[in-house]
Amino acid sequence: MAEHTLTRTLVLDLPIRETFEFFANAGNLERITPPELNFRITTPQPIEVVKGTMIDYQLKLRGIPLTWKTLISEWEPPFSFTDEALKSPYSQWIHRHTFREVGEGRTEIHDEVRYRLPLEPLGDLAHWYVRGELDYIFDFRQEAVADILQPRFIPAREAA
Repeated sequence: MAEHTLTRTLVLDLPIRETFEFFANAGNLERITPPELNFRITTPQPIEVVKGTMIDYQLKLRGIPLTWKTLISEWEPPFSFTDEALKSPYSQWIHRHTFREVGEGRTEIHDEVRYRLPLEPLGDLAHWYVRGELDYIFDFRQEAVADILQPRFIPAREAA
C-alpha cells in the first residue's frame, strides 16, 4: 500500500493575511482549477469556512463525472488549513495548505497532498498517469493563483 505525496511551493509579494483570505474563500477554487475539469461547488454559497466545514463539488475528469466531499479538518488562520476528502475517487486525500511570512509583505504558500489510489495495490499501477494529471492541475493552480493575486504589469506600447 503506497501513500503518495505531491508538493508545491509558491512565493507571492502579498501579506500573509490577504493571501490566506483568498484561500479561505471556497469560491476561489473554481477560479484556480483548469476549466476543462468543469469544477463546480455544489454546496450553497457563500460558505463560511471553519474547522468542521464540509464542501461538496462536482467535476469531470477526462469526461467522467465525479463528486467530491471535503471536510476542513484543521483551520488555523492565517497559517494553515487542511481539507480531507470524505468522498472522492481516491482512497485517501489529505491536502494541507500552509502560509508563512518570508519577508515584509511576502508569503510562501506550501501545498502538501498525501493521497492513496483506490484498489491498492493494483491501483498503484496507474500512478504514473494519475500523477501526470495531478501535476498538470497543481501547475495550473499555481499559475492561476499568481496571475490573480499578483498580476504582471504589462506596459503599454509607445506610439511610434
